[in-house]
Amino acid sequence: MSLELDVVSYAYGRRERPILDGLSYTVPDGFTILLGPNGAGKTTLLKLAAGATRPARGTVRLGRLSSHTAAYRTRVAWMPQSVTAMTGLTAREQVAYTGWLKGMNRRTAWDAAAAALEQVQMGEHAGRKTKALSGGQLRRVGVASALVHGAEVLLLDEPTAGMDPTQRRVFRDLVISLVSREVRVLLSTHDVADLAEEADHVTALIAGTIAFSGTTDAFLRHAPAQVPEARRAEAAYTALTAGAAAV
Repeated sequence: MSLELDVVSYAYGRRERPILDGLSYTVPDGFTILLGPNGAGKTTLLKLAAGATRPARGTVRLGRLSSHTAAYRTRVAWMPQSVTAMTGLTAREQVAYTGWLKGMNRRTAWDAAAAALEQVQMGEHAGRKTKALSGGQLRRVGVASALVHGAEVLLLDEPTAGMDPTQRRVFRDLVISLVSREVRVLLSTHDVADLAEEADHVTALIAGTIAFSGTTDAFLRHAPAQVPEARRAEAAYTALTAGAAAV
């Protein structure tokens, strides 16, 4: 089933200018990087896609399921930018609690929490209080919480912030393993360094408008021919940003 935002608009306050205004977007299959500068509307798009926020106008749906239904939210997982450590809970308890909120029974959620933490290489820290974890470790707990109930679509808002290069590599390997199991992944970032060669698609959101959505190869072709391979992603993004500003 496709996750679609159909002519959605949203503003933070009635008198505020809309962050998104009449935006339509379908989350591609596979692994998609959602690029855009801070303030472009990436977080708003993900909140709408997750069903955490309702659009002022337009609809969000997964197949025939509307985003405001419980059935939708069991199939779509979202990891927000800020992952909060729950006072008194261990990493496993926090992840299991998320699973329980998604409708899993306690035993299933407890078992699934252990498996999800192993997926993000946090199994050895399962019994540690989340308040005692580093920022990078807490973000991996956030990813595990998004994975725990076996969603079909995974929405990740700046998930690699606070991770070192090794942890980023582990995380990318995790994303690829999920995609191989037919989980659709949309990962937002403002850092072109997160554009892994394994990404299937790139979407560039600039000033609330989709400036580009297509394959990674098509995105990289926006870079000037003379740009070194190592800088093609940055050059392509710069070219798209400049083009959007000129419109």
